[in-house]
Amino acid sequence: MKKLIFLKLGGSLITDKDQPNTALYDRIDRIARQLAHFRASSPEVQLLIGHGSGSFGHSAAKQYQTRQGVNTAEQWQGFAKVWLAARALNQIVIESLAGHGLPVLSFPLSSMATVDPTGRLRWPSEPLQAALEHGLIPVVYGDVVFSEQKGGTIFSTEEQFSALVPLLRPDEILLAGIEPGVWQDFPECTQLIKTITPQSYLQFFDKIKESASVDVTGGMASKVREMLSLIETHPCLQVRLFSGKEENAVFQALSGELKGTLLQRDD
Repeated sequence: MKKLIFLKLGGSLITDKDQPNTALYDRIDRIARQLAHFRASSPEVQLLIGHGSGSFGHSAAKQYQTRQGVNTAEQWQGFAKVWLAARALNQIVIESLAGHGLPVLSFPLSSMATVDPTGRLRWPSEPLQAALEHGLIPVVYGDVVFSEQKGGTIFSTEEQFSALVPLLRPDEILLAGIEPGVWQDFPECTQLIKTITPQSYLQFFDKIKESASVDVTGGMASKVREMLSLIETHPCLQVRLFSGKEENAVFQALSGELKGTLLQRDD
């Protein structure tokens, strides 16, 4: 069976999260080049790429409180605006990846899934599996979704990864942001945590902070909780958080050469 890696490009990495609707085109292009290089050097590895909405979706989502639920006519207008903003960034990412020869297909959550009354995604995985089997690269991203309980809401890329893990069984999840890993003392940022397990998290949980910028889905603390919960149910999975800013960092992470912060099961 081929190795499968889920890679997320964080919204803080590919946009200026403090400036609405501002994509970092040069950085996106640099990452696309690295992905093309990795694909050429390791064609046997399957990739599923996800990306955050950054200053695109999060700004509109905060204005309309879309994450909390969608019921009124104004909120549904906001739902559509969040979709449009997230879709705009996805188009930028897709065009950059395709421009470097990567066979990418976008899989927007809003048109493929719904949320059941328990808060779980109903997401048919057959199209994603078919794409991977035929050597294509699926791309997912933080998006709005229809919900039986809330009317509408937002699912982050990490939440989508969590739903896809039991369906696609990746070997590894890589989360690329602007920080070199998880800081024990954010925002001072002097003590990087090398490894976190479900048990050791108990000594860190009150020290890992949320995002300093607008992030309606939580930021670093939420990412760590989401991924550790996933590891508890899928103990063979490893998750690595790292900075994608540095030259060649994404290629090195995909190749297993970059450290960052490793999330894994307790020994």
